Amino acid sequence: MRVTITELRRNLFKLVDKVLAGDTVEFVYRNSRIQLIVPENPVSKLDRLTPRQVVNSKLTEKEHQAAERKLREDIQAELEKDWAEI
Repeated sequence: MRVTITELRRNLFKLVDKVLAGDTVEFVYRNSRIQLIVPENPVSKLDRLTPRQVVNSKLTEKEHQAAERKLREDIQAELEKDWAEI
C-alpha cells in the first residue's frame, strides 16, 4: 500500500495495524518513496488462518497429522506461486 506522508501521519496506528497483519506500507513525500514499512517478524498467510479440526475416522492420528502437513505444504506452495506471478 502506498500512502502520502500526510495520510501516514493521520492514520499511523491504523497503518501499523495493517503492517502487523502482514500488509506492507510505503509512504511518499514529494513524489519520492521514503521508506518501506514491513513488520520485523512477518507472519505468513497460513499462520493467520483460523485452524479447523477435520476428522476422518479412517485415518490414524499419525496419518491425520501427515495429511495435514502435506495440505499445508501444498497451500503454501500455491500461495508462493501466486505471489511470484504478481
